[in-house]
Amino acid sequence: MDGEIKVITLCGSAKFEDEFVKVQEELSLLGNLVLMPVFFKGKKNLTVEQIQRLKEIHLKKIAMADAIFVINKGGYIGESTQKEINYAKKLNKEIIYLEK
Repeated sequence: MDGEIKVITLCGSAKFEDEFVKVQEELSLLGNLVLMPVFFKGKKNLTVEQIQRLKEIHLKKIAMADAIFVINKGGYIGESTQKEINYAKKLNKEIIYLEK
């Protein structure tokens, strides 16, 4: 495979978990290294500290990436995702959207 491997972090609402997996597969097959949030199956009783740490980890994934790929199915971008987009813009990351 020619060229440098692009690192892409997926961002979006957890309600689109199936779409995350689909996009991760597609981007990986194109030769990208894809980072995505952690999804928990079933109801988990996470502490405030655990939730905060997971958010920090996701921001680190954005900082490590060359680009973010926003899963905005149906045009939906929630408050947390918008904060991630703003963070990526601040870091001059490329921003790619699933839908225009």
